[in-house]
Amino acid sequence: MTDDYDAGSIQVLEGLEAVRKRPGMYLGDPHDGSALHHCIWEVVDNSVDEHLAGHTKQIDIVLNDDHSLSVRDYGRGIPVGIHEEFGISAAEVIMTKLHAGGKFDNSSYKVSGGLHGVGVSAVNAVSEWMEMTIHRDGIVYFQRYETGIPVEDLKEIGTCDENDTGTHISFKPDLTIFTNVTEFNLEEIETRVSETAFLNAGLKITILDNRGEEPHQAEHLYEGGLAEYVGQLNERREVLHADVITIAGDKDIEKGLVEVEVALQWSDAFSESIRCYTNIIRNKDGGTHMSGLRTALTSSVNAYAKKKNLLKGDSLSGDDVREGLAAVVSVKHPDPSFSSQTKDKLVSSEVTGIVQTIVYDKLGEFFEENPAVAKQIVEKALLASKAREAARKARDLTRRKGVLEGGGLPGKLADCQSRDPSECEVYLVEGDSAGGSAKTGRDRRIQAILPLRGKILNVERQKHNAAKVFQNQEIQTMIRALGAGVGNNSEDEGSFDPEKLRYSKIIIMTDADVDGAHIRTLMLTFIWRFMRPAIDKGHVYIAQPPLFQLTKGRVSKYAFTDEERDTILEELRGDNPNAKIGVQRYKGLGEMNPEQLWETTMNPETRTMLKVTVKDAEESDRMFEILMGEDVPDRRAFIERHAKEVTNLDI
Repeated sequence: MTDDYDAGSIQVLEGLEAVRKRPGMYLGDPHDGSALHHCIWEVVDNSVDEHLAGHTKQIDIVLNDDHSLSVRDYGRGIPVGIHEEFGISAAEVIMTKLHAGGKFDNSSYKVSGGLHGVGVSAVNAVSEWMEMTIHRDGIVYFQRYETGIPVEDLKEIGTCDENDTGTHISFKPDLTIFTNVTEFNLEEIETRVSETAFLNAGLKITILDNRGEEPHQAEHLYEGGLAEYVGQLNERREVLHADVITIAGDKDIEKGLVEVEVALQWSDAFSESIRCYTNIIRNKDGGTHMSGLRTALTSSVNAYAKKKNLLKGDSLSGDDVREGLAAVVSVKHPDPSFSSQTKDKLVSSEVTGIVQTIVYDKLGEFFEENPAVAKQIVEKALLASKAREAARKARDLTRRKGVLEGGGLPGKLADCQSRDPSECEVYLVEGDSAGGSAKTGRDRRIQAILPLRGKILNVERQKHNAAKVFQNQEIQTMIRALGAGVGNNSEDEGSFDPEKLRYSKIIIMTDADVDGAHIRTLMLTFIWRFMRPAIDKGHVYIAQPPLFQLTKGRVSKYAFTDEERDTILEELRGDNPNAKIGVQRYKGLGEMNPEQLWETTMNPETRTMLKVTVKDAEESDRMFEILMGEDVPDRRAFIERHAKEVTNLDI
């Protein structure tokens, strides 16, 4: 290696080479499945753009048994003429040149999600191969690419009926780029496709999965649009008003017409569920349309409540107004701006005011015309406000008693010696016996141990009884030990602040049995509902203790899965199939002595941990509601739907 840094050190990544080198910049993380599935949506969204332009009513998606995927639309077909500047077909330009496409000047597409022009070319770059078949003007054209490079020029391979038009794209992801998650997830595809069909009333999207023993077929066609979508979001909830509130409006701006469509319905749920879309593409991090909707909802409900003398004290907060709300906001914009190529967040500033004005005006009209529904919505918000105030008082009362802060650290806590949070970690351990082993086996300099007795309170069932949450002994102990406050609303005094955390890692360590899984879920539920920034900022982990110890003579090895156990068994037996191997199945952490616990689960050099992350906050919220809430039919349906996926059943 040399330290020379001169003109020869400067590299220029030409064309699609840059995408293969840094796929995360264009498609998302290539290791956790997000980029893999984003490839599908870059291709599908191009077909949806053809629908938005009025040229296709059907899109077909096929998951092939060779792990490739195909998308077929019946639109105009990608242009095939020779591009003046590059001297190759326009189709090849689109497939091989970044920032190439027909969506920049609004002449071919009035609205479109694919504005960066890197989407399908980026997919081509990260594919082992891609095949493009175009039906246009009675001729069928074909071209194949390998790692983004054309194998041959676009060529005619046959004829077709003049009315048979469209584009067929097949691609196989390159597994030298994609790791860890390398298989397309049918459930994730079904979810995204159903969203797209809801947002495009009348568009039929079919899915055919040929990967299993029996083909799986599904069809998504929803004539009811956003209202039907919101109805589905609330299908297992008790709704406050039977009919979904629908709002539509538009406004001309310099770039063209911005169209807004919103559907709203309140239920008895405690959380909000708002889904945002721009030009049919999901913006999971919201953006300016979300801001406009939230502001309008708060203003509109408060204005009506004051006008009808339904408000006795302070104005209702946005959180109060949105409790139990399921909503979809869809914006069609001629030239939207996103925070990144993955389009997770809309940043077009003018959209805030447009959505806010349209929703405020139309919702105000709806309230005047439907006073009974309006009153129910206000009463729901007032109930949420009372519960929030009760929670604040309960927390303040507990804090004044010195339970949540001050008064020293909890006696149960075996703290670490270091006072540098960046290197410190705390283990939340199930039970005193495991806590004892962990205290003895730990690295005292950086590892703290907090044993918790039994199962903590299920906070999901205490949404309107916060006093009970803050009175729970184990929860009080956790709050004091972490030292960063409690509560997800950053505007409240004493709310959770990750900057004040005494430890950079909060590690949940429970037994590897069904009770341990339940305790872990209860802890995660509490952290999600009262300390969510700890998860958002990546501070929460789950320890992975071994399931088995295998012993032959003086040799001991540990296995974390059944498959690993079988592999080690074969390895220890060697040439002697009758060799005596001792196999111990650990049911509890307390069964391990301190040295074993350190060696397998706590040593930073050798341990395995799962980091708790959030891909979709809204879906995570819904999962906690289903699994830990009071809706038994919802939970039963979830269990029945996923029963076949269970891999570790403890009876």
